[in-house]
Amino acid sequence: MNYEIVTLQEKLVAGISARTNNHSPDMGTVIGGLWKRFYQDGIYAGIPNKADDKAIGLYTDYAGDADDDYTAVVCCAVKQKPEDPGYEIRRIPAGLYAKFVITCGMYEAVEKTARAWQEIWKMDLPRAYVCDFEEYQDNNQEYTEIHLYIGLKEEQKHEI
Repeated sequence: MNYEIVTLQEKLVAGISARTNNHSPDMGTVIGGLWKRFYQDGIYAGIPNKADDKAIGLYTDYAGDADDDYTAVVCCAVKQKPEDPGYEIRRIPAGLYAKFVITCGMYEAVEKTARAWQEIWKMDLPRAYVCDFEEYQDNNQEYTEIHLYIGLKEEQKHEI
């Protein structure tokens, strides 16, 4: 799977969250349920001060690595923190990320994204396990582009 190394600026996001684990039998239901609530319950539509129209699936608060618990946040970037205390507010940290691009039809997005994650878990990336996220670029039923960002450890500089 091809990727490029990119440097991202910090993003402020607002949305809803749940704790899960990749080995949990209900992981798909937990994350799928967040996406369903995000759109069907009007959470996305109600978030003020959106920075853009992109939806984000954020994975953070890792207890260790990809085998441990983490927090999934379905959200969108905002220009400023919403005043409504009902939103989960997080910051996607600035830093180095491995960027993967998935292109497919909207109805293939879940399957293709899941397959991409399975491939990423097998890769020997210097992951930071601080923050990873999916950013959905287009909400067209015929074509969608998903950018997967995997947070990387910053290179250590040693002074002599």
